[in-house]
Amino acid sequence: MTVLTAPPEQPRTGPGAPAPGRRGSRSRTGRSLRGGPVTYTVLILAVLVSAFPFYWTLVAASRSNADLARVPPALLPGPDLFRNIDAVLAEADIGTALLNSLIVSGSVTAGTVLCCTLAGFAFAKLRFRGRGALLALTVGTMMIPPQLGVIPLFMVIAELGWVNQLQSVILPGLVSAFGVFFMRQFLAQSLPDELIEAARVDGASTARIFWSIVVPVARPGMAVLGLLTFMTAWNDFFWPVVALSSQNPTVQVALRQLGGGYVHDQSVIMAGTLLGTLPVLLVFGLLGRAIVGGIMQGAVKG
Repeated sequence: MTVLTAPPEQPRTGPGAPAPGRRGSRSRTGRSLRGGPVTYTVLILAVLVSAFPFYWTLVAASRSNADLARVPPALLPGPDLFRNIDAVLAEADIGTALLNSLIVSGSVTAGTVLCCTLAGFAFAKLRFRGRGALLALTVGTMMIPPQLGVIPLFMVIAELGWVNQLQSVILPGLVSAFGVFFMRQFLAQSLPDELIEAARVDGASTARIFWSIVVPVARPGMAVLGLLTFMTAWNDFFWPVVALSSQNPTVQVALRQLGGGYVHDQSVIMAGTLLGTLPVLLVFGLLGRAIVGGIMQGAVKG
């Protein structure tokens, strides 16, 4: 009996053959993955709409209050930026406010990322009695308005003697229910149980498993949670204005002191807002590439 086999397929040659060592940017269906004019138009419009508020802040901060009241308003930056910044520095202690906001936001971010990653790992991969009930209770606290806890929280802060001190703003924000649930969901999908069991067989303790296995796997989720927490802590106004005074403020509390009088000076307020926004843009500019790279690394499955 003779078995017929097909001859091996020869590589194509000629003008229509793909170049050796190159792979075309096509999907499995053969369609090109390049964006068309509509895609670029939508992306450009999205960038313009997203960047316009910051551009308008720059324009308003560099103009006088009379220029902002004109109809139509000026759309180009003016010459009064440094004059308005001097007025901001004279009306509020922005330097101290920026330093306090950096300390508060950095401490809250570091504590939230660490504590929520630990709690998320425990809820996702550890087996203990009452795990489901504790997780449900933690998620349930997200439904309670934070304004309901202001009075008892302030009473505790007053008993400890922390009024007008930064720890009164830092400690209540070290753990968030959203962060615990977020990291629990991330680790439940990204961390295989077999990896933890192999580490157990090798004699690794729970702490060793967390630092050597969980943290490297959780870096993309930790980066996202850290960015969201930093932005939330930096922009927080309600609790800092209750716990702190104008002598030891954060940025958002200090901005409340600007542009006072019968007619609010919007140009001075916008100049202070610009000063309070620049550190956030600087942090994102320095760490944005690493954060996006970590997100993409966690999104690609090998």
